[in-house]
Amino acid sequence: MPSFQHDTLNLAYFDEGDPSGEPVLLIHGFASSKTVNWIGPGWLKTLGDAGYRVIAIDNRGHGDSDKPHDSEAYTPDKMAGDAVALLEHLGIPDAHVMGYSMGARISAFMALAAPQTVRSLVFGGLGIGMVEGVGGWEGIAEGLLADSLDLVTDQRARAFRMFAEQTGSDRVALAACIRSSRVKLTPDQVAQIEAPTLIAVGTKDDIAGSPQQLAALMPHARVVDIPGRDHMLAVGDRVFKQAVLEFLSSRA
Repeated sequence: MPSFQHDTLNLAYFDEGDPSGEPVLLIHGFASSKTVNWIGPGWLKTLGDAGYRVIAIDNRGHGDSDKPHDSEAYTPDKMAGDAVALLEHLGIPDAHVMGYSMGARISAFMALAAPQTVRSLVFGGLGIGMVEGVGGWEGIAEGLLADSLDLVTDQRARAFRMFAEQTGSDRVALAACIRSSRVKLTPDQVAQIEAPTLIAVGTKDDIAGSPQQLAALMPHARVVDIPGRDHMLAVGDRVFKQAVLEFLSSRA
């Protein structure tokens, strides 16, 4: 996979699909990667088959990108800056931007900091939690840093610890990331996002918060419910994919 330099870090990405197609930039969630979030669930194939140029970044601390251990390296504005820098590196003035969970938050910060680079937005797996915060994440950093998995009793922290071990992730970097990446946006900030936006959340997602409440704060947002899916299983759902394809087609 290719990489580029930004903010002293080496950041990995892929650039696939039709090089002459409309660009779609994908930003993955916490503890995931461009491969886990977008190739495994079939997003690269779905968007590529539809004629799009499909670009995805490994966020700092994840995948094949550099992994600083300083929590201050992981604020959403810095990670949004990485995404903007990737478009600049590729000579792409603007793109459709789609993020899942933490990636949705990064996408929102990108739309606020560099609105000229964002044609449209898809927020997957994050609703009003973008503004109000999401619960149940307080013990994840401690779970990632525990001496062994046996010492992690919190269910969500244990799930992330197991996932980090399975993927060979840098647990110190992920702990630093989770401590700094959950910066909330204010209602006024969300209201300033002018890009047309699709918000997609599973009906069994207990992390994201209401997509309808978030959409109500935004000038050009609409919602799709992903039926019967929780935060993890919604990522590759066919309803989600079809809604995104229809949304992108309407923005052409």
